[in-house]
Amino acid sequence: MTTDKSSARLRPRVSVVLSFFNEADVLPELLKRLRAVFSNEGDHIAGYEMVFVNDASTDGSEALLRREIEERGDVVLINMSRNFGVSECVYAGFRHASGDVVIYMDSDLQDPPELISELLQQWREDAEVDVVYTTRRRREGEHFLKLLLTRLGYRLINNITHPPLPVDSGDFKLLSRRVVNELLRWQEKLPYMRGLVSWVGFKQVPVFYDRAPRFDGREMTKYSVLSWRTISGYLDRALISFSDAPLKFSLLVGFMMAAMAASYLVVVLVQKLFGWHEPGWPAIMATMLLLGGIQLMVLGFIGLYINVIFLEVKGRPNYIIRDVVRAPDPSTEPPDSEG
Repeated sequence: MTTDKSSARLRPRVSVVLSFFNEADVLPELLKRLRAVFSNEGDHIAGYEMVFVNDASTDGSEALLRREIEERGDVVLINMSRNFGVSECVYAGFRHASGDVVIYMDSDLQDPPELISELLQQWREDAEVDVVYTTRRRREGEHFLKLLLTRLGYRLINNITHPPLPVDSGDFKLLSRRVVNELLRWQEKLPYMRGLVSWVGFKQVPVFYDRAPRFDGREMTKYSVLSWRTISGYLDRALISFSDAPLKFSLLVGFMMAAMAASYLVVVLVQKLFGWHEPGWPAIMATMLLLGGIQLMVLGFIGLYINVIFLEVKGRPNYIIRDVVRAPDPSTEPPDSEG
């Protein structure tokens, strides 16, 4: 890793971290386009590596990348012991990346690798910049319901978190080495990478682009958008980890219901004093169901926070790596016995 800051800014060594699961149909094109980008960079970079984190794929992805390591040597393959999730895989990639700058992105080619050159250019032009993030103008090939829910989800998180998160910005970013080092200091369970990068601070600038459909033609349907894993990930990683708004909302609802109950009690006393009789069965049942529902909702919010605390207290590792495969370092090879 380059130690001189000025030379690292002018000619950095670049690491690209890519988490993937069953992307054998996409990887050849992804590798081709990434290599074309770094070939065009030429003398502007001191070198590059592509760190692929295999989230326990069951197709031919691992075998394909092992061949690439043998033939080219610019690939590092990290195999997880089981499926852990995207953020955990990104963290594993950060741990093994050696670059002065680290770019992380998805492996499905919705995010164009060619944009890496612009990310690097933005980083070179301003010595104060430590993060270059991408913001989507359009998202092609995605279901209307997914676009709507994503838009609402981003804006909800942005309004209740501090610092606010960039809207419509996903997992395609350039990070300086010091930002990566800060992220690696933490052992947070259920990490939310988009929020953590914003929380770290430093100067961050956007690059705008249009997101393409998946290269292999697959599309996230409206059903997968509403899957339990998607909803749970949003609640645990984004909403709960970066905001206490649900707890404050629960407190506010409690005060409101207490005020309504006190007001209704006054009405009951007035009716009793004047001898007015009102059949109360429907009102009682409606009130009980309303209060019961609110109590369950409040307990649910509290339970989510307790669950996150429970995971933190257990102290289990975020991921376990099965093995790391990389090209051998020529400097460590034994000397030729034939001299």
